[in-house]
Amino acid sequence: MCDHPSSWTILSPTRLTETQASILRNIPGILKVVPERIGHVHTTRTPTFLGLNGKSWIWPNSDYANDVVIGVLDTGIWPESPSFNDDGLGSIPENWRGGCVSGPDFPVSACNKKLIGAKFFATSYEAEFGVINGLGGTRSPRDVEGHGTHTASTAAGSVVQNASFYDLAKGEARGMASKARLAMYKICWADGCAGADILAALDEAVNDGVDIISISVGIDTGLEYDEDEFAIGAFGAVAKGILVTCSAGNSGPKVSSLENVAPWILTVGASSIDRDFRADVILGDGSKYSGVSLYSGNSIGTLPIVYAKDHGHRLCVPGTLKDVEGKIVLCDGGVNSNLQKGSGVREAGGAGMILANTINTGPGGPADAHILPASMVDPAAGNKIRDYIKLQGSSANASIIFRGTIIGGKPIIPAPQIAQFSSRGPNDVTPGILKPDLIAPGVNILASWSGAISPSELAVDTRRVVFNFASGTSMACPHVSGLAALLRKVYPNWSPAAVKSALMTTAYNVDNTGNTITDLATRKASTPFDHGSGHVDPLKALDPGLVYDLGVKDYIGFLCSIGYDESRITTIVQEPGTDCSTMGLSSPGDLNYPSISVVFKPGTSKVTYKRVVTNVGKSENVVYDVSVSTHTSIGISVSPSRLVFSPENKSLAYELTFEALSDDIEDVLPQFGWIEWTDEHQHKVRSPIAFVMGEEDFVSSI
Repeated sequence: MCDHPSSWTILSPTRLTETQASILRNIPGILKVVPERIGHVHTTRTPTFLGLNGKSWIWPNSDYANDVVIGVLDTGIWPESPSFNDDGLGSIPENWRGGCVSGPDFPVSACNKKLIGAKFFATSYEAEFGVINGLGGTRSPRDVEGHGTHTASTAAGSVVQNASFYDLAKGEARGMASKARLAMYKICWADGCAGADILAALDEAVNDGVDIISISVGIDTGLEYDEDEFAIGAFGAVAKGILVTCSAGNSGPKVSSLENVAPWILTVGASSIDRDFRADVILGDGSKYSGVSLYSGNSIGTLPIVYAKDHGHRLCVPGTLKDVEGKIVLCDGGVNSNLQKGSGVREAGGAGMILANTINTGPGGPADAHILPASMVDPAAGNKIRDYIKLQGSSANASIIFRGTIIGGKPIIPAPQIAQFSSRGPNDVTPGILKPDLIAPGVNILASWSGAISPSELAVDTRRVVFNFASGTSMACPHVSGLAALLRKVYPNWSPAAVKSALMTTAYNVDNTGNTITDLATRKASTPFDHGSGHVDPLKALDPGLVYDLGVKDYIGFLCSIGYDESRITTIVQEPGTDCSTMGLSSPGDLNYPSISVVFKPGTSKVTYKRVVTNVGKSENVVYDVSVSTHTSIGISVSPSRLVFSPENKSLAYELTFEALSDDIEDVLPQFGWIEWTDEHQHKVRSPIAFVMGEEDFVSSI
């Protein structure tokens, strides 16, 4: 049992029968009995891509988030990484109450003035999977998987010169908040992350005194808030003034595939940057097809090329290929991992691999650190290469030329673009809350890595690196966590909701070519279900003009509005006695959220929401005017259409009315729009709007 008196007591998991669980539920003081759930884990270029440099306002103005503490819940940390050096940092903040827990290969001295906290949580995991014996990790905060080291260094890594992956992406590596302090809470092991351990770690982080919590882990989609350990633990953190950022999940482009959707969590999707690692495939007939690769060796000259389907297995499963020695093998994408396919080719004596992707990820898409010369090409190129092999037979040949790091490109690499894997809305738990909240860089991100595992994570790969590439919403989340730390330093009195609002309402929705951000899964313009409020813009977030603020009472009102009773609310807020009759929120859409999701129910043609904005700009006397964009089938009116702020009126309310102008509104939804408030000082406070149909009343399932 782990006792956490500030909020709750967590009973370690025991294998109970349903009868035993029922008895426990009826014992006074037991808030909730739920099945143990297992969660899963979800840079040299990105600071420049985000507009960050020593002359941009937010870094010097925030002193690089000096003394702000970012708590990271992940797979642990590799403390020897140069990204965690404490050069130039002062004493550990006086209000820090945490510390470092020793374990195998992790002495207390592994911590320093950068890494000021390191703990591990395995009680629930070991009850489910057995005692950790070294094969599935080390019973200490040490990271043997790489994921936690990568995310921690992305959020708050120290400056490291000449960082690279075998000279790819060579440059200055640094976290978004390079002077912030780090505290690692290891919650994930070889088989996942146990729910009760997650709750214990969140509570510990709050007690230790972190300022920001970054979680690149998810449990499942569609979980009710009182059954979601992240939602429950995050509520306790937010109630103490701590912003919690979480990854959105990697189940895209499937609709409603989001995780971590509680409105008090900042949910981050993934996008690409303007950097590519090209590997050209040149066939014997002279045709050339551009692919991507993070292979660290030399190009390979002309060699015979064969199709894996004709030599054992089209997916290049290890142990299935025959007669491919000294040849380049074309493998089909899908099912098994790209790196496993390469392992299968190398094991069979193949000299190289061409991977025919099943989706078109385009320039800037995810690449892999292959263990043999390899290039991944798009589906159309894969089809043409198959045709060439079929036509030429045994005389077919090819070469693979590695072009290295390409930034910008000619033609220009469009960026950002929505990563194909990034989980999408709409929010299937509460349709009245638009998720994700933001997107941030999450494709081919270079950051620190664990020395215990190869860059490919394959057992046959003997390489060890200091920096490695990774892709996922896991990589996007710590970017935003670090940026939030910068804002926290500049505005120490802002609530978590105010910081979140500043990041959301200043986000942008066009790429570097001036077009709407593209969804790589569809090759069409993305929507708020893909990008939320848009791509994070740290420079604009420093001066948002207005913010949509929220507090604990507002979130409790939200829970009342979705039909939660006192018992369910108590599970989340950890305090009994909620009286929903005193809460003024008539629907989830009335939550003072920076984005808007309008739910039309059958037979209802008009929906009204309310919002309150607070002036945080330098000018106390300022006027904001509204503009809107909507679909032709939906009307929007805003009252008042002008907000006049003064020292006496720092917060002002407005009302939005949405009206269906078509009898067949169900047939045209979902649709999208936006509302934007602007002033004479060039502030643009924009909120995306999603219009959706709701089949039922505003009541959560029970």
